[in-house]
Amino acid sequence: MDNYLLISGIQHFIFCRRQWALIHIEQLWNENFFTVDGQIKHDKVDNGDIFESKKDVRIIRSMPIVSHELKIQGKCDVVELKPDDNGFYFSKYKDKYSVYPVEYKRGKPKIDESDIMQLLAEAMCLEEMMGLQIKKGACFYFETRKREQIVFTNDLRDRLVDIINEMNNYYERRYTPKVKKSRKCRTCSLKNLCLPELDGTISVSKYIEKRIKE
Repeated sequence: MDNYLLISGIQHFIFCRRQWALIHIEQLWNENFFTVDGQIKHDKVDNGDIFESKKDVRIIRSMPIVSHELKIQGKCDVVELKPDDNGFYFSKYKDKYSVYPVEYKRGKPKIDESDIMQLLAEAMCLEEMMGLQIKKGACFYFETRKREQIVFTNDLRDRLVDIINEMNNYYERRYTPKVKKSRKCRTCSLKNLCLPELDGTISVSKYIEKRIKE
């Protein structure tokens, strides 16, 4: 599965296709406050017990997931199993549960759909792995300390498939989109590596390699 895309990259791709390509194709990365703060908050989630129970809800943390159909892989921050007579039967627990993925985010709900699409991708992986349908999940935001529930509509699913197909197409071609300056550039962790002056004439990684040799 070395050629499978990381689910976390969906958020990068929606934020900026060039940023995604620099990270996932050209293998460039640079930390800023937002990336470090987000990692610290995620570590707090990941370092909890892998299996936990709260009342009747069973909680699974850092669950590895994959979709062979979409060619994506990653992990769920949290998967909650809620008792449901119409749910999926888990032989381990000898009971039926609905499956509810939860993604943890450092800030507050975004204007774009990047968080929603990442969560939906996780849900679609779980659906393929377990042979069930997941109708909804949630994003928890550390800034607001609230969950935002997301209903997985057919329209959202169709748009996500289009996004992932575009990602796979870029990845297979090793294509890095040209610079498109916007307000997003101000908070981008790669703004010092993006090198807009190249204007797509050469890849950033090859440019850096050339300068080092010089």
